[in-house]
Parts: sequence; structure tokens; C-alpha cells
Amino acid sequence: MTATRADTPPPGLRLRKRRGVELSLLIGAVLIAVYGYIAVGLARSGAVPPDAAGYGAGLGLLALLAHLAVRFRAPYADPLLLPIAVLLNGLGLVLIYRLDLETPGDRAAPTQLVWSTLGVGLFILAVVFLRDHRMLQRYAYLSVAAALLLLSVPIFFPAVNGAKIWIRVDGLSFQPGEFAKILLAVFFAAYLAVNHHALAHTGRRIWRLQLPAGRVLGPIAAIWLLSVGVLILERDLGTSLLFFGLFVIMLYVATGRTGWIAVGLLLASVGAFVVGSLEPHVHSRVEDWLDPFASIEAGQGPGQLAQSLFAFAAGGMFGAGLGLGESMLIGFAAKSDFILATVGEELGLAGLTALFLLYALLVARGYRTGLALRDPFGRLLATGLASIVALQVFVIAGGVMGLIPLTGMAMPFLAQGGSSVVTNWIIVALLIRVSDSARAPEEGTPGPGAVAPPPAVTEDAR
Repeated sequence: MTATRADTPPPGLRLRKRRGVELSLLIGAVLIAVYGYIAVGLARSGAVPPDAAGYGAGLGLLALLAHLAVRFRAPYADPLLLPIAVLLNGLGLVLIYRLDLETPGDRAAPTQLVWSTLGVGLFILAVVFLRDHRMLQRYAYLSVAAALLLLSVPIFFPAVNGAKIWIRVDGLSFQPGEFAKILLAVFFAAYLAVNHHALAHTGRRIWRLQLPAGRVLGPIAAIWLLSVGVLILERDLGTSLLFFGLFVIMLYVATGRTGWIAVGLLLASVGAFVVGSLEPHVHSRVEDWLDPFASIEAGQGPGQLAQSLFAFAAGGMFGAGLGLGESMLIGFAAKSDFILATVGEELGLAGLTALFLLYALLVARGYRTGLALRDPFGRLLATGLASIVALQVFVIAGGVMGLIPLTGMAMPFLAQGGSSVVTNWIIVALLIRVSDSARAPEEGTPGPGAVAPPPAVTEDAR
């Protein structure tokens, strides 16, 4: 036998958890949001808002509490996810406050701050008490049952702006479909993780596309069709499109077959044509998209989409400056569906590009987390959650910019909407938890950024 000088295990290796990087980025995110708040006050009244210090302290406290939860409960989590969420949420509060100055009788920023605080609170609870993301896989069918229940309840409430997606009780409004998308992502991930081999390698082949067996694809397709059918009854085509895209993306990731993308695009096109032709509420939006300036030519003045396009055009490269735009001419949805037009007008193409890069980075880190995981459920869950954000940004930005018909959804973290901001904080919490599992070292192996010990020196080598 060859004797070695390395009979004892090497000492503990120092691993790069990057929580200091996260804290530095959080400080920068809070400072940017506070600067925007001050800039709006200076532009509108020539003075710093009296509550600027309180706004900065409140946002900073929320960010610090979230950071402490991540530092002690998910120490290996991705260091970019939380700062991006704080920056987007802070900018959203600034934009809503800026638009509130045009509507003194309808102030939405204080309410949005309350919802943001609730979202951060749920974020902390999820990070602290959800020790392993794989626990969610046990509740797959409970998740889908709860999702269908949440989607069905608004049918029994009056329509708001043409869609039955809200529950309103005593002045409080709640959009249950926002939470249903997370529950459906959990169900899709759990089901596909168990059946991905059968979906990829069984069934009949039609031309170049191999269809999975009906007994495998049937249950998940039935759940998807049921959820989309409920949404069509509620005339919520934006969420219908999001669920359809989520279903196709996760099916593609689970099977690795590109044919599902082609089938998804074909079915989406057919469904959009049928619904856009037969459903009056959707048909009117399609007509506005095809000719956004028709109301001007008819002498009725510009509609919402036309005003939005005017706002983007007025912004130019660098914008008019925070607080100096006229995007409130859009009307009642300026703080929600069309808040991106305020960004385009007051921050210009440069500000829009920076905003889209933040979303792209958030989505990319989610996909990277999925690629780093070995367990199929975690990989699919991370991909599904990141895809929810990506699809929302595409659908909303495309509608406001006139690339696709309007769908009436909320820009993640940015737009007015309590249900939306709370849901997005839960999505970030789950991505934090999954990324901690992806980046944490396995027992007995070096972790990310660890320095490998020198090779053992044997007696023969000496």
C-alpha cells in the first residue's frame, strides 16, 4: 500500500455565498428609487417631497428584512433576484406616485405600498418556512384544485371593464387568477417531472411530430383546457394566453421536442382568430389594434392605444423627465395597463431599454437556476416561474406598443395592482429557494467559487 500525507480530510472550504454583493445591490436599488421619488417632486413642485426620507427608510427596511431572510435561510441563493425585484417595485411606486399627482382624488400609491409590504412579508415567510422546494411536489393535485377554484369564483361577480376577473367586496378588490398561475406552474412541474419520459418516448408519430400517449397527455391537457375555458367565460384573454404559453413552454422543456413550439403557435393563432372574431369585447380590441387612429379620423379624439403611441413618440431617446409627461391623457388605465407608456414618455427609449434589461436579467437568472438543478421538478418549476414573468412582459409591452392586441394585464412589480405585486413577490421567493438548492454544495464536495485543496503528496512522489 502507498502511504500518504493526507490521511485527514481537508479543512472546511470557504464558499462564496455572495450575500455581500446582494446587500450592495440592494442599497443601490433603494437609492435609485429614492432618487426617482425626489426627481418627481422637484419636477412638479420645485421642492423635495417632505416624505422622501420616510419613503426611502420604508423601502430600505423592507429590503433589509428580505435580505436577512435570504442571508440566514437561503445563503447560496442567486444574489441578483432580490435586488432586481426591489428596484422594479420601487420604480413602480415612484411611477404610481407621479401619476397620483394628476389625480388628487384617486391616490393609488399608498395602497400599492401596503400591498408591496404584504408581498415582501409573504416573500419572507416563504423563504423562512419553505426549506426545500421539492415539498411542493407533494401538493400537485391540491394546487390544481385550488387554482381551478380561484379561477371559477369571479364568474359569479359583476364584470369590470368588460372582464370578470375581479372579486370586489366592500371596496376591496382581489384578482384570484394572479395566484392561480403559480399553483398551475407547480402542478405542471410536478406532473411533467413524473411523466416526462412517457411524454417524450411514447405515442404515435405523425409526420415528424411524435405525439405522446393519450393516457399520459390527457390529464394535463384536460386541466389546461378547463382553466382556459373558464378564463374565456370570464373574457380574460390575457391570462388565457399566459396559461397557454406556460403550458407549451413547460411541455417543451420536459420533452425536449421542438415540435410542441410549432403546435403551440398554430393552436394559439387559431384560437386567437376564433375568439377575436366571435367575442365582442375582444373583437373591439382587435379593431383598435388594427387601426389605433380610427377614432381620430372619425372626429372622436384619440383612444387609449393612440394616446399610448403618442406618449412613446414624445419620449424620444431620453424622455421628457420624471414628472414632466402627459401620459394621464391615456385615461383610467394609465396607472395599470398603460403604465409602461409613462416610462416611455418620461424616461425615453433609454429608460425603456434599461427596464426591459432588468426583466430580461430576472428571467435569465430563473432559467439559469433551472439549468443548474438536477431534479426534474425543480428544473421545471424554475423554468415555469421565469416564463410567467417573461410572458407577462411580452404580452403587456406588446399590447401597449401596438404589436399585439391589448390584453389587460399588469406589468410585473410596476403597475398598480395588489394581487399582481403580491404574486410576483411569491414568484421571486420561490426562485430564491430553488436557486439556493441549485447553488448550494453537495455534502463532501466543493461549492461554487471554492478553491480546491492541493493534491496529496505520496511517499512515492517524494
